[in-house]
Amino acid sequence: MALDKPYKDVPGTTIFDAEQSRKGYWLNQFCMSLMKAENRARFKADERAYLDEWPMTEEQKQAVLARDLNRCIALGGNIYFLAKIGATDGKSFQQMAGSMTGMTEEEYRNMMIHGGRSPDGNRYTREWEDR
Repeated sequence: MALDKPYKDVPGTTIFDAEQSRKGYWLNQFCMSLMKAENRARFKADERAYLDEWPMTEEQKQAVLARDLNRCIALGGNIYFLAKIGATDGKSFQQMAGSMTGMTEEEYRNMMIHGGRSPDGNRYTREWEDR
């Protein structure tokens, strides 16, 4: 029996639950492999060849190659594992988060310094029904 998941109604939010964990298992294992310098070097030398060593879906591989972190999350990636890709590319977590929101690093940093995004209209998708 499927569990009730009321958090599915939060716009723009993917909760890393058991279902996401199963979906992204190999994607996240690939990310963890980047903790070793020799694996980072192999990945940077031929990203596609290194990805093909992992039993990820083609869609997951394409998302990694495109550095589409939002798509990686939708495909089961966990942001803390995906951060290993950013680190391999020499990017900070702040730079990665900015790219995921369509903001520059500076815009993202300033937004967070000033309290983050407004929750108005972002609590539940049903709030959008009256618009």
